[in-house]
Amino acid sequence: MAAGDAPADMVEPPFEIVPPTAPLVPVVFNSPHSGRVYPAEFIAASRLDRLTLRRSEDCYIDELFSWCTGLGAPLLKANFPRAYLDVNREPFELDPDMFADRLPAHANTGSPRVAGGLGTIPRIVCEHEEIYRKPLAYSEAEARIARLYRPYHAALAGLIDEASTKCGWALLIDCHSMPSSAAPPVHAGTGARADIVLGDRYGSSCDPGLTSLLDDLFTAGGLGVAHNKPYAGGYITQTYGRPRYQRHALQVELNRGLYLNERTLTRTVAFSPLRALMGEIFARFIASLPSAAATRVAAE
Repeated sequence: MAAGDAPADMVEPPFEIVPPTAPLVPVVFNSPHSGRVYPAEFIAASRLDRLTLRRSEDCYIDELFSWCTGLGAPLLKANFPRAYLDVNREPFELDPDMFADRLPAHANTGSPRVAGGLGTIPRIVCEHEEIYRKPLAYSEAEARIARLYRPYHAALAGLIDEASTKCGWALLIDCHSMPSSAAPPVHAGTGARADIVLGDRYGSSCDPGLTSLLDDLFTAGGLGVAHNKPYAGGYITQTYGRPRYQRHALQVELNRGLYLNERTLTRTVAFSPLRALMGEIFARFIASLPSAAATRVAAE
């Protein structure tokens, strides 16, 4: 069995909550796509090799953000891979062509994400390679959703509730990575591609002042920042970002070319310096939050 493969069709634990080691702040970090423990039955059912399957991962993003616990923020991270189950989707965004039997009426079969092959149970990896050798039974999707999806979201909601209750408000930082080829230009007409894309659902999931503050800090750290295109934030950002209720969600997409050999999926020598820089930026960001929160509350 290859390193990172799980026995049979289980990933235990399916996800982990790493608690803060400093006094709690109103920020929760989430890494839903960095899981790299592959169930053996999933590998056997796939027509792809493991390296190809891994190209859907947000490789090592959980490690790049692991300093957050020392700043007082918990980290939720998936151990199961995105190619197996994607928690950044509705619970039943399913492609009927993937299944041997009929899907229930409550399945969302017509979303753009399903059409693109990237539903709750993905049909493809990012190179548009079909994952499965043959159609799945719907009971398999139902089991993954019950075993992995619902507990993951219950854990995420619980962390946000705790931060909100103890701090009076909460901010979810949803941590992702993007292929360097997908990174948009920092400025129209230039060849420079973004290092970071901040997604706040075009201002609907996060107070603009928080987004602007983080943008300024990334820029001051020498990183090029773009907003919302092509990554405005997925289901998680949309679901948990409720600024009017003092619950904010901001998606952070990091250019993989900054830290990863995208062909071999191995860390480059830039990994540790980038991790340190991200930690410094977010330390400044979190230190600035009390005044930002006071300004936001006073303006309402």
